[in-house]
Amino acid sequence: MSEGLSRPAAGHVPVLGLGDVLLVTLQGDLYDSTAHRLQQDLAEAIARSRVTGVVIDISGVEIVDSFLGRVLAEIAAQAELLAARTVVAGMRPAVAVTLVELGLALPGLRTALTTEAAMELLARPVVPPRSGGGREGGP
Repeated sequence: MSEGLSRPAAGHVPVLGLGDVLLVTLQGDLYDSTAHRLQQDLAEAIARSRVTGVVIDISGVEIVDSFLGRVLAEIAAQAELLAARTVVAGMRPAVAVTLVELGLALPGLRTALTTEAAMELLARPVVPPRSGGGREGGP
């Protein structure tokens, strides 16, 4: 994928390609139709460009409700199925508190304080989980 922005349109969230990572910056509220389109756009972009990571910058989001939490978790699940890791960057402390209060676990999502830290996290090699679930050298 060549580096650049996808064409913004009404109800559309731009996706920026940065090497083998896609960067999405959310600003303000994310409505149902926009969220659905973002999920589709990201899945298609991951499959088309074969990127290995997705960074979703939510520093411009004031409030994360259960809907947005579910959307982020679904994006991470879709990306993982397409062999890409997802990192959410820029979460405000109030947003983190709200997610905990709502009981949202956000499986499959990693977090980073900044977009730069998210890019560094994705640049690290993936360590495969050990099979068997036991400790090394255990019975």
